[in-house]
Amino acid sequence: MLICNMPKKETKKDEKKQVTSSSGGTYTAKDIHVLEGLEPVRKRPGMYIGSTGVEGLHHLIWEVFDNSLDEAMAGHAKNIEVALLSDNKVRVTDDGRGIPTDLHPKLKKSALELAATTLHAGGKFEQGAYKVSGGLHGVGLSVVNALSTWMRAEVHRKPDIFVQEYKIGKPIGPVKKVGTTKKTGTIITFQPDPSIFQEINFDLTMILNHLRQQAYLTKGVKVTIKDERDKVPRDYTFYFEGGIVSYVEFLNRSEEAKHKTVFYIAKEQDNIFVEVAMQYVDEISGKELSFANNVHTTEGGMHLTGFKSAITRTLNDYARKNAFLKEKDDNLSGDDVREGLTSIISVKLKDPQFEGQTKAKLGTPDARTAVENVINMELADWLERNPVDARQILEKVLLASKARLAAKAARETVLRKGAMEGLTLPGKLADCSSRDPSESELFICEGDSAGGSSKQGRNRKTQAILPLKGKILNVEKARIDKMLAHQEIRALIIAMGTAIAEEFDISKLRYHKIILLCDADVDGSHIRTLLLTLFYRYFPKVIENGHLYIAQPPLYRIQKAGKIQYAYNDIEKEKILEGLRKTLADGQLSKPKAKNQKPKKEDWEVTPVDGEEEIAKEDTDTKIIGVSIQRYKGLGEMNPEQLWETTLDPQNRMLLQVTVKDAQEADHVFDVLMGSEVLPRKKFIQTHAKSVTNLDI
Repeated sequence: MLICNMPKKETKKDEKKQVTSSSGGTYTAKDIHVLEGLEPVRKRPGMYIGSTGVEGLHHLIWEVFDNSLDEAMAGHAKNIEVALLSDNKVRVTDDGRGIPTDLHPKLKKSALELAATTLHAGGKFEQGAYKVSGGLHGVGLSVVNALSTWMRAEVHRKPDIFVQEYKIGKPIGPVKKVGTTKKTGTIITFQPDPSIFQEINFDLTMILNHLRQQAYLTKGVKVTIKDERDKVPRDYTFYFEGGIVSYVEFLNRSEEAKHKTVFYIAKEQDNIFVEVAMQYVDEISGKELSFANNVHTTEGGMHLTGFKSAITRTLNDYARKNAFLKEKDDNLSGDDVREGLTSIISVKLKDPQFEGQTKAKLGTPDARTAVENVINMELADWLERNPVDARQILEKVLLASKARLAAKAARETVLRKGAMEGLTLPGKLADCSSRDPSESELFICEGDSAGGSSKQGRNRKTQAILPLKGKILNVEKARIDKMLAHQEIRALIIAMGTAIAEEFDISKLRYHKIILLCDADVDGSHIRTLLLTLFYRYFPKVIENGHLYIAQPPLYRIQKAGKIQYAYNDIEKEKILEGLRKTLADGQLSKPKAKNQKPKKEDWEVTPVDGEEEIAKEDTDTKIIGVSIQRYKGLGEMNPEQLWETTLDPQNRMLLQVTVKDAQEADHVFDVLMGSEVLPRKKFIQTHAKSVTNLDI
């Protein structure tokens, strides 16, 4: 999902303060602090869960859930339930074997207590406990315990039920036997510590998306989510017999498939279980998801590298063998064979080498070899057995190859043009004088009128202005060669300096703040959406690195007695007016009035101003005298001084930073709203029409 962070006024960064040693500069053994038990987790929680924001908070659920999932992957559990309870509590239940509760032979403590209170204590380190495991580090339960004000572990190991409770990572009492049971499993309930996390508010949508993904990756396991925070509880259940084949079909639900049969292979190679599903669709962009032991490796790794090289080699071999490629033709590139390809690569292996506790990238070299060997053998065989599907795939990738060559020529033309013009566009780009990207800003304006005011009102040292004429091309379904033929898009690419596609280099970005400055009307929203589509599809690194912003120009200018205030929406306007009414009412309390004296019309009427919107509100208690309100219908109505004061000045302006919270959901939304298929877009509009507020028609 594409997210715009809440606007806030910018201020100068605090100056760095020097910190001196209290010991007068000496450095001795007493300055070395040894953190015991779970203290390191509370001292540096980001090292273990990534952050103390929204992602870190939900990471607590993932850690406990992963322990239950490990039981499922080992074949010992079939049902996992995650429940959101009142008071910010979460309960995770499974029907696995249950955490052992007997005494550890060396430490003479219950294994349950060790798992909950000691870092790197768990069954993940023993070769026989789990064949594969997502919880590599064995710190999951103890980290959750350390970052919770309260946690309760209930273990069912028939015929007994064992319970132990904890407070901020420490046992309240010993492990107790509290009853009998006929089942096995573990129930972990925890309450995150508000002194650790910025805000405790569990996002049901985020939880559903993550756990749905896990259910796809572990076919045959039922995952239930219960939200019991409201008076009316809500239940959701995920169960997929098709596994990652169903996942591919889900990701392609709004796309036109190029071949009906989803390629699927599940095979063990050198003690690494490789599972791959893929399907081509009539789309330009592709979707690649990689997993290692059910952990989503968002940055890829060796298994994804092996898949990419194998599919490129296999399709080239098939194309040569079956005369799709002539002897004089160049080989298909990796980008050619992955255009419009939805693929899921999942490996399960012992002792995976992840990078960091958040496990964003798999570094195990053997995973690359295993995936390469499996794909080379099985994909070649599948193509031979499915000649119709194979032909449709080759036609798709050959078309991508031709488009790539055309796009390469177009890119070279754009780059040569940019080099010849020294990255300046007379009549278009009003560049800033600074050559330091960290302080330079590029405002992409809607039209020459707004561009003219912006050029006059800007700080010429650090702020560049690029006005765009009309609405740019919708790049969602356009190939790059057609996109580069569009004059306004070429101007933007040259202005940014990063080039595009294969030549893209984020280090050459000339402005570290790229700000979309559009009118607050329907046309402005459309232009902003087209620009967001362009950046999401062709400049994702600009968004990922936090360089893309949306300006927030005011909607209203409110003036009374020479004092001017700006409102950025209707709510702010009403607050300002209410403040003026209150001020007037307070002033009138001290003035005696004749009994039953009726207010005069001029006591409440808003003074009209030429060219400004007239707003009048009769209020017998509070009167607004001489207030003029102007609603800006476009940026061109603002003079340079007003535009600087409200929208360009870093001390006063408000910006929305664009980020991608959920790449899969963002990809789907862009495809629905900006793609060529009308029916999904119509359905989306009908579904969400009633939730739209402040619609400007």
